[in-house]
Amino acid sequence: MIHVDVAMRRGDFSLDARFETPEAGVVALFGRSGCGKTTLVNLISGLLRPERGRIDIGGETLLDTASGRSLAPERRRVGYVFQDARLFPHLTVAENLAFGLRRVRGRPHIIEYDDVVALLALAPLVDRRPHSLSGGERQRVGLGRALLAQPRLLLLDEPLASLDVARREEVLPYLEALRLRLALPMIYVSHAFDEVLRLATHLVVLEAGRVVAQGSLTDVSLDPALTAIVGPAAAGAVLDAQVLEGDAATGLTRVRVGRSGELRLRAPNLPSGSQVRVQVLARDVILSDRAPVGLSVRNALRGHIVSIDPHGDEACRTLIDLDGARIVAHVTRDAVSALRLRPGGEVWTLMKAVSLRSHAFPHA
Repeated sequence: MIHVDVAMRRGDFSLDARFETPEAGVVALFGRSGCGKTTLVNLISGLLRPERGRIDIGGETLLDTASGRSLAPERRRVGYVFQDARLFPHLTVAENLAFGLRRVRGRPHIIEYDDVVALLALAPLVDRRPHSLSGGERQRVGLGRALLAQPRLLLLDEPLASLDVARREEVLPYLEALRLRLALPMIYVSHAFDEVLRLATHLVVLEAGRVVAQGSLTDVSLDPALTAIVGPAAAGAVLDAQVLEGDAATGLTRVRVGRSGELRLRAPNLPSGSQVRVQVLARDVILSDRAPVGLSVRNALRGHIVSIDPHGDEACRTLIDLDGARIVAHVTRDAVSALRLRPGGEVWTLMKAVSLRSHAFPHA
């Protein structure tokens, strides 16, 4: 387990955050700029010391202010990738990578130099110096150097924030490969929810120095605390689904959600049995009090209403269970009244195939 419970004050900012997650997987620290994400990872790395706190990783206590225990940063075996790669400008890529290995002389290696070069596709870059690299290439080298320090935990502090869209899309597949191929826990800082959607297994939501939600991404995606940060346009459910089969003629793929529900979405070239993560935005869900007939909508699933809560002046947030998978819809109060929606009642949910976002999410 990763257990963090820390508090500190810096000027007018106060951090008092506690979370606990499984050690395996990618934990995303998510929230608005200035909410305390970077401060929190600096405390975990040992670059900052809290006024009060305890940090445990994999059964070892890195920090316990009550007993006076505080491991130095170099003894915590934590790899850190910053927003900018912070490479040594006078060294080649190969020499920057080798610097990571120099920090672990005498310790067993869990990943070797050649493996890192292959995993991050660095072979064409090894003789170049940082000034000749693109932003995406520099971040890949920074990742490699952190991995070669043989960490038990990898911290990534908004590693894509300084990149343009093209470079960002260049690096993301390598981060996905790290998640899949290395049994290395990661804490990933971001304020971009699409990155979280692609990478995270668990989510910790921060607001003004406090943890306001935590848990699996599928569970936290339905938490109103997350909606308050991402806004109504990006609010919705994240579902873990299994690919059933693709249809080359229509370009649609059938996936199973929950125990028996099926959705059709645009996700070509996914093999049957593979895992996919589906985002269903609340604004794209239409509700009906009867089975639809004669519509272009490709997805119509029967479900039961779990709850109906006010959402703004005119809307209601309606949580719906689809036989084990839960989604949320934003509908007007007038629609709630006209359709006689109520908790426990049956409802049909309609979702356009073209409105569903999906990402392949293989399990290690």
